[in-house]
Amino acid sequence: MIYPVEQFTAEEEALLGPHFTNTDRPVFALTNLPETVKGALFARYSRYQGTLRRLYLDEFAAEMPEGGRPFDGEEGKRAADLYDRIFVGYGDDSIAQVGGAHIACEWVSNILTKQLQRGRLAAYLEQSTRYIPYDREMPGGGYRYYREDVLGEPYARAMDEVFGIYSDLIPRVEAWAAERWPRGDEPEGAWKSSIRAKALDLLRGLLPASTMSHVGVFASGQAYEQMLLRLMASPLPEARDFGGMILDELKKVMPSFVARVDRPDRGGEWISYLTERRQATEEWVSRLGLDRSSTEDPGPSVELIEVRSSEAEILASGLFEAAGVSEAETRARVEAMDADERAGLMAALIGNRRNRRHRPGRGFETASYRFEIVSDYGAFRDLQRHRILTCQWQTLSPDLGAWVPEELEAAGVADEYRRALEISGDEYGRLVESGAPELAPYALCLGYRIRYVLDMNAREAMQLIELRSGREGHPTYRAVAIAMHRAIAAEHPSVAAAMEFVDDSEEERLERILSEVRTHAKQQAVAAGTTKAPPGMSDLG
Repeated sequence: MIYPVEQFTAEEEALLGPHFTNTDRPVFALTNLPETVKGALFARYSRYQGTLRRLYLDEFAAEMPEGGRPFDGEEGKRAADLYDRIFVGYGDDSIAQVGGAHIACEWVSNILTKQLQRGRLAAYLEQSTRYIPYDREMPGGGYRYYREDVLGEPYARAMDEVFGIYSDLIPRVEAWAAERWPRGDEPEGAWKSSIRAKALDLLRGLLPASTMSHVGVFASGQAYEQMLLRLMASPLPEARDFGGMILDELKKVMPSFVARVDRPDRGGEWISYLTERRQATEEWVSRLGLDRSSTEDPGPSVELIEVRSSEAEILASGLFEAAGVSEAETRARVEAMDADERAGLMAALIGNRRNRRHRPGRGFETASYRFEIVSDYGAFRDLQRHRILTCQWQTLSPDLGAWVPEELEAAGVADEYRRALEISGDEYGRLVESGAPELAPYALCLGYRIRYVLDMNAREAMQLIELRSGREGHPTYRAVAIAMHRAIAAEHPSVAAAMEFVDDSEEERLERILSEVRTHAKQQAVAAGTTKAPPGMSDLG
């Protein structure tokens, strides 16, 4: 490959070295620069005739402190001025997409985690309720649940009692699981970890929505701005408090990216708009009598309420990029094919999928499905995390009942599980009656059900269903994924058949054992000085 190589003096090389990963190749990364400087560089880059490294030398290097140190928190006046002039003055939001920051939000309730993760254009990592027991006290004492003075002492007593039951049941359910699934050929460490995971899976429905978690976020300036506006318009004090804290920290690393949030004529107007829109929607819901469920405890359900596009349209879309004619002409040709030809074309477009990460092309995005689901809140938490879909959810309440795992009956602890659910539900009712309905969901256990909608195209459905139906998945979201697959099969059998890695078996199992064995095998491989796991232990299978 032949490409131009720009020449720099020794002095210029010294200026570029701390901030560019190389000075002689056409691909490089920016390092050791504040986010606003990166954003300003790219903003100017789009209107600059030369290279990015030359731009840095011409217009930014003068702001570098002596000694090659990184820009201080001040960021450099030239970069901030340029950013403000283009971003604030001209409203070029695309500039805010080229700089990002990592933010950690610790001790946030499970209610707030869903608000933090609502945006699509960001990456989120959240502490798991499947692998981490929540029976230990927080620093300073007390179980890990959200507290606020307005919630009152009865709330604290109820949460303490629920957490106490959860903590007491963990060793009992572990002992039952160890007897139910005695150790076989697998390593002892892997078996013990899977037994612990089984107990936590079965008991996570007792954790209240107030349970505190830790969330890591990486997002662009634009995504953070939308997150902040959403949090600050929330009726929840916790959301507004964290919105303010996130803003404070972002001002230290990328202040220009979030400068509009504090401005009354920009962020203030946005927050007012979001608040007014929410209030108007709630008024109409009340006026139409839609604010309370008409059915008590209808049970879990997965209903495919809308299907868009046909299999013929999927096939035509799959051919479009390689064709030289219009989509309408392509579709007409596909519709004239017989069933065998269509089946052969579908197989060709899907290809030989050797693992679930192999997915067909964007033609599969032509068809889409809208599901209305009622499941326990724990399953919702996991399904909501999928980014490439539309997720809308109602407020958590006890109206739809709660789920009690059948295996807890066999373990002899189901009655205590139900007692914790009852304590949780009673506290929810007390908070509603005391005039704090927006705070009442904090009291409810994750085993209570919630109604939500997932709207996705066929390609995303393949990713979600194959991942969430996996044998190592939690039983509640596995059930949802399997039901979704069967509903799609009734409408688009070829699409459903393309989902080759769906596991719809329903036998009682120790879900995490295979994963734990794979992890053990990888650790052994590393200890033996090789980076490859033994045959059959690949992550991609």
